[in-house]
Amino acid sequence: MLNLNPQTLKKIRRFKEIKRGYFSFLALVALLLLVLIAELWVNSRALVVSYEDNLYFPTYGDYHPGTDFGFDYDYEVSYRDLQARFEADALTDSEANNWVIMPLVPYNAFENHSSIGIYKPEPPSLENKHYLGTDTTSRDILARLVYGTRIALLFAVAYMVAVYFIGIAIGCAMGYFGGAFDLLFQRLIEIWSNIPFLYMVIIVFSVIPSTFSIPTRIAILLIVMVLFSWTGMTYYMRTETYKEKSRDYTAAAKVIGASNSRIIFRHILPNVISTLVTFMPFTIVSAITSITALDFLGFGLPAPTPSLGELLKQGTANLRTAEWIVTSAFLTLVLLLTLVTFVGEAVRESFDPKKHTVYK
Repeated sequence: MLNLNPQTLKKIRRFKEIKRGYFSFLALVALLLLVLIAELWVNSRALVVSYEDNLYFPTYGDYHPGTDFGFDYDYEVSYRDLQARFEADALTDSEANNWVIMPLVPYNAFENHSSIGIYKPEPPSLENKHYLGTDTTSRDILARLVYGTRIALLFAVAYMVAVYFIGIAIGCAMGYFGGAFDLLFQRLIEIWSNIPFLYMVIIVFSVIPSTFSIPTRIAILLIVMVLFSWTGMTYYMRTETYKEKSRDYTAAAKVIGASNSRIIFRHILPNVISTLVTFMPFTIVSAITSITALDFLGFGLPAPTPSLGELLKQGTANLRTAEWIVTSAFLTLVLLLTLVTFVGEAVRESFDPKKHTVYK
């Protein structure tokens, strides 16, 4: 059980009173939970298969070739075809007890599925369970939106953690030690901030071998974005640390012999972290918009990784013939950014120190 101080509890109550931000936070948490368990409702693998009195759970289980279920091929079984075969068998054999439970959206984000045999965009169809239609290569848009949103959110959280870690560490050291150390890092940050971010991304991705795995390339993209984004947080942390270092409690800690690490981690950081919390939602917004823009330009997540930017790029290129692509991607991006922005505004207002200060 967390032992929160009264000021923190007061800020949390204030946050709950801001209904727009609080309900946006709940909706964002629900959305995050849904995309984290996306395999249970958007997946080409079955949830449960009953075959010859044996139960199989393919979603998070083992790979099953077609030969496991009576087909004559040894690659992974098509569970939609298996379901159709079991349903046909049930019509002709009343004793057949084989069945398949498929997810709500029975497609994954990478497979091509065309009802007409030609890979091209198809409009939304309840019959084929392409609820938002397909893209230019007949991949299900809803599946790519769900997994693209999950990747964007996880990428944004990892980005925020890394930026905060570097920014807080360097900024706190600059503010606490000051002097030549502070001046040196100020000059280095000024020089580093003038390096054009977009050009560096283009250069880095032009030299990355295509043989690298997709997770490796995503990690490289994350590292590049973090390396060019931590400087802003450093200035905030430096300013807050300078302010707290001049407080009486810091001087008292020094008098009684507290070490620098104890003063920083036990006294200064707890008193500045509430200010830094207000920037977290906006850092996530920045990460989502940046990765979407890079994907749109073709320098973001490696293909065929599902992403909002890639869908927006497809949609704008086929605006007149497949308007459902850009509409779905655009509305998803607007909803996501709106929720995070509302949460950020509520956090900033509830953590505003002017609302919790007693003037004497």
